[in-house]
Formats: sequence, structure tokens, C-alpha cells
Amino acid sequence: MDIRLMGFDNPIFHTLQHMMDGADADVDKSSGPTRAYVRDAKAMAATPADVIEYPKSYAFIIDMPGLKSGDIKVQVEDDNVLVISGERKREEDKEGSKFVRMERRIGKFMRKFVLPENANTDAISAVCQDGVLNVTVEKLPPPEPKKPKTIEVKIA
Repeated sequence: MDIRLMGFDNPIFHTLQHMMDGADADVDKSSGPTRAYVRDAKAMAATPADVIEYPKSYAFIIDMPGLKSGDIKVQVEDDNVLVISGERKREEDKEGSKFVRMERRIGKFMRKFVLPENANTDAISAVCQDGVLNVTVEKLPPPEPKKPKTIEVKIA
């Protein structure tokens, strides 16, 4: 399905459409993006986030309505990359029911954020309340200014 028909006339959506079309074609694996890359790109494009810098911390805020804590994973990779991921699953069909319209997004979601040098990766907390995930990354204290070092002068 062409995403322009769905009302998405943004260049990033055109790029994603091109990538999705390429993932389904039988192409040489070395010439195009891998399925995992396409899947991750789609998941990242569909997961908007707010990032706020406070004097003593950074906050990463993502809407996650209807998800339980077991559906959300917060990790730090390579000592400085915050990864927020998970999966929203389709509700179980109840006997005799059928979807008339399905607009809410289901499937995997993921966001990666390269943390600044002053981020304390040992002091990260995550709270999901009322469908909003708030990940807080504390800042390291600024380094103390180096004091001048006095060298004793000896007489030779």
C-alpha cells in the first residue's frame, strides 16, 4: 500500500516506504538494507519522544498507552546509548467480534539516544504512569577545577 494514499506526504515516510518496498523484493542482500534495519527504522520512525534537559538530569518522555511494564525495555548499550524498546500486541479477538477499523499502532517500537558525556549511566530510572514513560538520566557533577600543582625547586 502506498503511504501517500494514507495521508502521509512527508519525505521521511517516502523513504520508509521505499525501504519497506525494497525489503519485500528479492534483491542482493549486500546491495540494500537488511530486514532488521528496515524493521528498526520503521519502529524508530513511529515512536516519537520528547527530550528535556534539566539542571541536574535529562528526561526522555514517550507516550505508551495501554502498555504494561513487562512490555517496555529500557537499556544502555555501548556505555552511552539509551535504548527504549518493546512491543504493543493486538488485543485478543473475542468470540464473535471483528475489527471494523484498526488505526492504533501495533508492533515493535524502539528509540535510541546517544547520551551526552555528563550522563550518569549508573543513575537511570524509568516510570510509566498514565500511559507515559518517563526515563530520567541523572547528570554527573561537573569535574572539579584542577588546582595548581606546586613543584619544589631544589638547589643543585
